[in-house]
Amino acid sequence: MKIGYFTMPLHPPGSDFTQTLDDDLDQIVTLDRLGYSEAWIGEHFTARWENIPSPDLFIAKALGLTDNIVLGTGVTCMPNHNPFMIAHRIAQLDHMAHGRFRWGVGSGGFPGDFEVFGFDSQTGEHRTMTRDALDVVLKLWEDPTPGLYEHKFWRFTVPEPVEEYGLAFHLKPYQKPHPPIGVAGVSPKSDTLVLAGERGYIPMSINIVPVSTLSTHWESVEQGARSAGRTAERSQWRIAREVFVADSPGQARKEALEGVMTRDFQDYFLRLLPHSKMMHLIKTDPDMPDSGVTPEYLVDNIWLVGTPDEVSAKIRAIHQEVGGFGVLLAMGHEWQPKDKWLRSMTLLVDEVMPNLADLS
Repeated sequence: MKIGYFTMPLHPPGSDFTQTLDDDLDQIVTLDRLGYSEAWIGEHFTARWENIPSPDLFIAKALGLTDNIVLGTGVTCMPNHNPFMIAHRIAQLDHMAHGRFRWGVGSGGFPGDFEVFGFDSQTGEHRTMTRDALDVVLKLWEDPTPGLYEHKFWRFTVPEPVEEYGLAFHLKPYQKPHPPIGVAGVSPKSDTLVLAGERGYIPMSINIVPVSTLSTHWESVEQGARSAGRTAERSQWRIAREVFVADSPGQARKEALEGVMTRDFQDYFLRLLPHSKMMHLIKTDPDMPDSGVTPEYLVDNIWLVGTPDEVSAKIRAIHQEVGGFGVLLAMGHEWQPKDKWLRSMTLLVDEVMPNLADLS
């Protein structure tokens, strides 16, 4: 099993944007030094908490500050983009990364972003658009046939090449046939993860769901793989989780309940999820009231909090219950206080992961 990172990122509204970018970059540099295998960076236009609108720009700078960590968009929300433009941006980024890049794609989920780009999330058209746009990008990379490409949500023309002047659509990714593609799922029996199985994409399970839902995620991947005559590979499966490790059980619990992890859930997620009618996703029992989803509930049921041995045991239990997965993605939060978070991230890679070396 490998250890990676997934960051939205998360910063309270009113934070100094320049400082948050510097701090988030410093996290990636530190994770690279510690030996984390990968980091995925989110994209949001109208969320003050999740304040990076351009993960590809962020990744471009991070590439020059790091040596080994593989960086990915987490995710490129396809309804936010014209596929002709994003085909160029992602291909260029792949070249700049010399292949140290993965392309996460998704259909988005923020009402404000949908409003900006003219989507009605109730119709599901953002999901249809995402599949269609992804297919267009892959076609442009494989065989950019000249002509009109028209859709309800885009219209562009690939011009006929003019060889005399070197004029033509010409940009293809560094990795062949394209960067590894990842897709994230959250709901039980996720359609997005069915797509991952169908096409051999990297499946990623979002951080807020209980283990019982994770099992349905893999069922979706296998369903898609069977329909396409593929064999799903558990080593590709990423599971994201809030993780905090400390030297004693009491210290770990206290710092999780009194620190930024609890702040981010109380002030953001536990307000956003009911607004988005998604609160049920975080519950182990669908009949429990929303008021039962407290920080204490999260520590006991969703988060991975404890000493290295305790967190190792919790990860091992998830691995056994779902039947195995390949990469644990620790979720990003502000590292405040920095010494305690740096200690946590170090213990996770230096003590927890060696305890799990036998897992495959």
